[in-house]
Amino acid sequence: MLADNLMIIGVNHKVAPVEIREKLAHTGDCENPVVALKKMSGCNEGCFLGTCNRVEVICAGDGSDELAMAVRHMLFARSNLSDSEALKYSYTYRGQEAILHLFQVAASLDSMIIGEPQILGQLKKAYREAVENKGVGTILNKFINKSFSVAKRVRTETNIGGNAVSISFAAVQLAKKIFGSLEYKRVMLVGAGEMAELAAEHLLSQGIEEVVVANRTLANAVKLARQFKGRAVSLDDLVAELKNIDILISSTGARGLVLRREEVKPVMRQRMNSPLFLIDIAVPRDLDPALNNLDNVYLYDIDNLTDVVEVNKSAREKEADRAGRIVQEEAVKFASWLESLAVTPTIIDLRNKIEAIRRAELERTMPRLSSLPRKQQQAVELMMTSMVNKILHHPTLFLKADKGSCVQQERINLVREMFDL
Repeated sequence: MLADNLMIIGVNHKVAPVEIREKLAHTGDCENPVVALKKMSGCNEGCFLGTCNRVEVICAGDGSDELAMAVRHMLFARSNLSDSEALKYSYTYRGQEAILHLFQVAASLDSMIIGEPQILGQLKKAYREAVENKGVGTILNKFINKSFSVAKRVRTETNIGGNAVSISFAAVQLAKKIFGSLEYKRVMLVGAGEMAELAAEHLLSQGIEEVVVANRTLANAVKLARQFKGRAVSLDDLVAELKNIDILISSTGARGLVLRREEVKPVMRQRMNSPLFLIDIAVPRDLDPALNNLDNVYLYDIDNLTDVVEVNKSAREKEADRAGRIVQEEAVKFASWLESLAVTPTIIDLRNKIEAIRRAELERTMPRLSSLPRKQQQAVELMMTSMVNKILHHPTLFLKADKGSCVQQERINLVREMFDL
């Protein structure tokens, strides 16, 4: 059956450590993977997906062990690993398993962080590159596009992406609990590290009014501020800026505290006690724990945020069960569609054979009916066409009936033998 010709060979975070995965990263100095796949014997269509946590080849071809071995050799060519090691650190899915796997990947059920949205964008990019390199035909075009619609259905019908499972996103979620809406709020980033940058990205999506970046090295502050269309200040101006901001996220590498209780207390009087939300995601801590004792000051450290993340991971896992059922259902539907394609050549051959008989009989009979008016001759032709359609009706239904792949193949073989196709 056609489903058996689908194959996915790959490596991900579940089967291989990072030191193995980093050896498989595709670089621009080697042949385009899709181009290499097209040259492989037994591979009719191919797509290459490469991310930091997975490298996979999706192909439609003869489904043979030889093709799987050739794909593995391509993936591990620069790794200096033996064939047995390549087999150990990779997986091969065929047929229904391959369908289920790709749908799980697209729906982010196979990701390190369940529900993360990045993988779908990465898969779409891989598909576009495969199309550009003429690696995609009828089967993969339908297969990969179906994975996109499955991912969309999962996002629509479950809340798998609705809970924060990163420290930076959890910080934003807590801020929303304090303020309700984050529109028109001002945010200060203390430090210019990756965690602060990610938090700022999440905050910007909530409609905040301004980002201020404070850093010991002003040049770094300017660089990050420009990225978020904000403004940069020196770390020495931190306390003075507090009267103008609503949310502060601190992630410096300082060895001591960068903000103390006694510095903030007079600022709160200037602020008329409007709420100040402080997020300390630095280790060691940047913000004085005693700040939490001030009225209308809300201080959360990385342990508080980690607790939020763990609770939300549990919530996502429950949603993942619902998403898994959707993926299973869609995988069965797609396999049925592939099976229906398997009968198409036989239906075409059958129709062509009966049609050839019809034409031959017409060519033999019509000269003897030359005395009939043209209208009556056309009526005879129409009658024979109608007979052909009626003869083909039940054999076609017989072939298309959903009786499972084994029964369907038996029926295909029976019809081909019966009509000498």
